[in-house]
Amino acid sequence: MPNHESLITNAQSPITNPRLAVTMGDPAGIGAEVILKALADPAVTENCDLVVVGSRDLLTNSYKNLLENTDNKSTLANPDQLNVIDVDVPNSGEIVTGVGHAASGAASFAYMESAIAQTLAGKFAGIVTAPIAKSAWKAAGFDYPGQTELLAEKAGVERFGMLFVGRSPFTGWTLRALLATTHIPLCQVADTLTPELLTKKLDLLEECLQRDFGIKNGRIAIAGLNPHSGEMGQLGREEIDWLIPWLVEERQRRPHLHLEGPIPPDTMWVKPGQAWYGNSDVKNIADAYLALYHDQGLIPVKLMAFDRAVNTTIGLPFVRTSPDHGTAFDIAGQGVADATSMKAAIQLAVELVKQRLVIQQ
Repeated sequence: MPNHESLITNAQSPITNPRLAVTMGDPAGIGAEVILKALADPAVTENCDLVVVGSRDLLTNSYKNLLENTDNKSTLANPDQLNVIDVDVPNSGEIVTGVGHAASGAASFAYMESAIAQTLAGKFAGIVTAPIAKSAWKAAGFDYPGQTELLAEKAGVERFGMLFVGRSPFTGWTLRALLATTHIPLCQVADTLTPELLTKKLDLLEECLQRDFGIKNGRIAIAGLNPHSGEMGQLGREEIDWLIPWLVEERQRRPHLHLEGPIPPDTMWVKPGQAWYGNSDVKNIADAYLALYHDQGLIPVKLMAFDRAVNTTIGLPFVRTSPDHGTAFDIAGQGVADATSMKAAIQLAVELVKQRLVIQQ
């Protein structure tokens, strides 16, 4: 498998024009709409070479349908003017807008497989993925928790993570939140969390801050698991039994980092909220936040940055970003989907590719 450097270097022209694959996601959802809206914005397309990986016929059909639901045709890119890799998918005639099922799941899975294979072959520096429906993948016979796990498997990596990134429109401050555990039931979180797992996630986060954001001596805030971080064992013993001792050891191992925690989960997001909404001068604001489970991290992220947060898979030998929303079957085809997060996903992918190229030089 190509290494990080060869994948990024081979898949870009000048440093200002990285080549990215943009997958259509579930064709029954809003993926085509947010792609067409995003690619109509010159600010999104001017510094990169974007190739849509999907079904040209389905993309064109979505375009024609959306034209009937919008008064401003300039807000949609014309598929005839886009670079599209047309992926052959079975039973495409069974795909119905707004209804995710086996046919749409098989199509979105095929788009991902094609994009990953070509990226690993050096044709793209990264992948921007439109949303898929996990239930549709399962109906089609593909039992993955999500796109993240498929990407990691195909890339042959065991260390990976879901990092959510958003830039405040009010202050310009950048929020970065990594999940220690992702798509598992809440009742399994405490048993899944271990010192070894958190060390792996902290390794990934430190590497990501340096390679993708140019932050060498970062400040990282780490959440507690229980209310009030356990209140000295009164509200749960995970903190006192292993989380605090683990953090003490990590501070000794990484003296160049500022590791804060375990911070009570209900107060960890106060400073980020202040930095996001109106005070860019919050003291000792962290460069990244490590949440221990899905909703602990994503409720505050989506509260602050629902329309512009970007899901970034770290640990891969290429850049991968995705808008932080789902397929929205209920509004698919109506022309009302917000493309802000898709635009942010493309722009962040470009920034990350450029930053990795700078590190290599």
